[in-house]
Amino acid sequence: MSKPLSPGPLPRAGEGGAESLRDPGINRHITVLLEEAVDALNIQPKGIYIDGTFGRGGHSRLILERLGKEGRLIALDRDPAAVETARAITDPRFHICHSSFAGMEQALLQLGIKKVDGILLDLGVSSPQLDEGERGFSFRFDGPLDMRMDTSRGQTAAEWLAQVPEDELREVIKSYGEERFAKQIARALVAAREGGLLATTRQLAQVVAKAVPRREPGQDPATRTFQAIRIFLNQELEELSLVLPQCMNLLAPHGRLVVISFHSLEDRIVKRFMQGEANRDTLPSRLPVRANELPQPRLFLAGKARRPSAAEVAANPRSRSAVMRVAERSGEA
Repeated sequence: MSKPLSPGPLPRAGEGGAESLRDPGINRHITVLLEEAVDALNIQPKGIYIDGTFGRGGHSRLILERLGKEGRLIALDRDPAAVETARAITDPRFHICHSSFAGMEQALLQLGIKKVDGILLDLGVSSPQLDEGERGFSFRFDGPLDMRMDTSRGQTAAEWLAQVPEDELREVIKSYGEERFAKQIARALVAAREGGLLATTRQLAQVVAKAVPRREPGQDPATRTFQAIRIFLNQELEELSLVLPQCMNLLAPHGRLVVISFHSLEDRIVKRFMQGEANRDTLPSRLPVRANELPQPRLFLAGKARRPSAAEVAANPRSRSAVMRVAERSGEA
């Protein structure tokens, strides 16, 4: 059973970090749960921290503000555009790695770092990725079907859709998009590609819209399909499952793990992992074992899951689905 911990200094009531760090030089990207996430890291002046998803640097910049002269911040991102933005930061305490967060241990090994005092993972897609039509993440702009977070490697969405079997496509849309009309959508997409009508985001969205018999209020019918293809193409859930055990290995005693998720599939993985590490007593309930002989938890849950304030959601509607979970490494590494 996990002991109660303070999640670090709490933000003032009604204060939303996203609006406070709106940076006009960062493609108008608004960082979600900015101050709440950095507060939860409980920054120590001489500590070493990891921003596993640099994005456009909102969290990293605030971490650097709170670090002392001897502190260090290592950021990772697989998006070349994000890495280019990070390279503009000349702070000697800061280092950027062009890598997905699943390569975290390897990246730190190359830097000679074995333990860190906190890790932040802000999952999902950044606003610049969504707002640049050529990236192909959004149906709001017509552009090529790319959807790769790392544009320097891998298969584009168009290339995958051109050859994926219908049954596999149906399963991807159903599993990663939680789409109840996956069968109808997959059939329509296969028919569209055979007619040469599946090369752009707008064409994909139009095919899906025609295939969905009933629409969810306030949601474009293509939302779940775009999400499913993006998650599958970038192996987002697999990457998350790979990095969480690495975080356990890297965190020093009392180090914090902070994860911000944006949909239920991600949050379910994070929640189960943290709860599993916080409750390692898997022995039968009637087994005569002393308390000090029970397996000790490697994590303690630091407070309840946090969501953006009403003020933050009003300022940045994209934050409405965010969920932040925080855990602290036990005193024994």
